[in-house]
Amino acid sequence: MPGFVLLMRPRDDGDATMRIGFTVTKKIGNAVVRNRMKRRLRALARELLAERGVAGADHVLIGRNGGIERDYASLRTELGKALRKVTPQVTDTASAQATTPAKAGAQVGKRL
Repeated sequence: MPGFVLLMRPRDDGDATMRIGFTVTKKIGNAVVRNRMKRRLRALARELLAERGVAGADHVLIGRNGGIERDYASLRTELGKALRKVTPQVTDTASAQATTPAKAGAQVGKRL
C-alpha cells in the first residue's frame, strides 16, 4: 500500500498555475504525526511537482498510514510513479492520433 494517494484534476480555466493540496486524516495519528506527514508531502511536492506536475491542474496528496514509516526515497519514487500515471504522455503525432480522448481522460483523477 502506498504512503499516499495522488489525485489530479485539470481545471480547464485557462490558468497554467499548478495548485497543490495536502490532507492527512486523524486516523493516521495525533497532530504531531499528521503535521510530520504533511511536512514530508510538502517536501516531495516542492521537489517533484515543479518539473513533473501538470500545468493548469489541481494536485491533492492524501497521506496514508504507511507514509510515516517509509523512508523519503521510497516516497519520492512512489510520487514519481504516480505522476507518470496521471501526466498525459504525448511524444509524437502518431501516438497523439492513436490516443482517444476517452483513454486520455481515464487517467485524470484516478486514485493510485
